Amino acid sequence: MKVVFDMDTGVDDSLALIYALNRPAYEIQGIGCVYGNVESWLAAENTMKILDLVNAPDIPVVIGANEPLTGKWAGRVSIIHGENGLGNVELPKSERKPFDKGIEEFYLETAERLQGEMVLITVGPLTNIARTIKKYPQFVKLVKHMYMMGGTLSMRGNVSPVAEANVACDPVAADYVFQSGMKITAVGLDVTMKVRFKRAYLDWIQTHCRPELKRAAEYLGKAFEWYFMGNQDRNYCMDDSPLHDPLAVMCASVPGLVLTQTRKARVECEGQYCRGMIVTDMREHPFEEPVEYPVKALYTLVTCSYEINDARTFLFAVEVDEKKAIGELLAAFWEK
Repeated sequence: MKVVFDMDTGVDDSLALIYALNRPAYEIQGIGCVYGNVESWLAAENTMKILDLVNAPDIPVVIGANEPLTGKWAGRVSIIHGENGLGNVELPKSERKPFDKGIEEFYLETAERLQGEMVLITVGPLTNIARTIKKYPQFVKLVKHMYMMGGTLSMRGNVSPVAEANVACDPVAADYVFQSGMKITAVGLDVTMKVRFKRAYLDWIQTHCRPELKRAAEYLGKAFEWYFMGNQDRNYCMDDSPLHDPLAVMCASVPGLVLTQTRKARVECEGQYCRGMIVTDMREHPFEEPVEYPVKALYTLVTCSYEINDARTFLFAVEVDEKKAIGELLAAFWEK
């Protein structure tokens, strides 16, 4: 699977990247960086440090957007990810250099080179993706599928009562991408909050990981100390944390990991109280619009009512096999 990541590299992003770098299903073609947990330039620095940590090959890392399409970014999420995005763990400075190309050009050229085989995995705000589509509308049809960590349908939000952080960072970009016609699976809080990465799993990784991943395991042990404390403060977790970004990454390669529903949706971009909320009709209706791409885990066919008829159709993950998710994550540290 030819994969391009778009990430705002913080603590759980780094776990997701370490996982993907150690599973054969992912042939990583490049990594675009966006603001969110930290600035896009710092996300790029963090990404290159993680690549060094696991002796990864030379993978292009590109600095993307540092502000949303409209409005202003609220700043680093230090309480969750630490001031540097890596749980305040200081890793050696990387000798790698960011790829000298605009994010939109890099994404388009990569998609053209891969001739319809590019799988896009986003674990941050969708600003880079929206900017690319705005500049190069043909990009939509060149992407085989996009898996995104973001949003919530029925679970409470994590930055407001109704909004998830990645979508809320740039709701205009999220809505633009949703309506672009790209083939999307949204892996949001409905499932990521149900899979908990426990301290016991972290201890297991440090004890049982392959020798070449010892440095990565030591880093994760330190970084997740901060991440666990932040999640205790914000999400009332006790010695564990939701598995946000790694779960979205796993969904791209692990069949049957999540159960999905087909829905039409828009993002609320203006509301004082509901900005960043994904709006969909939870009532059942006859489904008339055909789904044009293969769906392996379709649970129910649902379409929205006339209120949001202009919305596009895509997939939302609504249930998850927690045991399978944790087993798959740990296997990346154990299996060759």
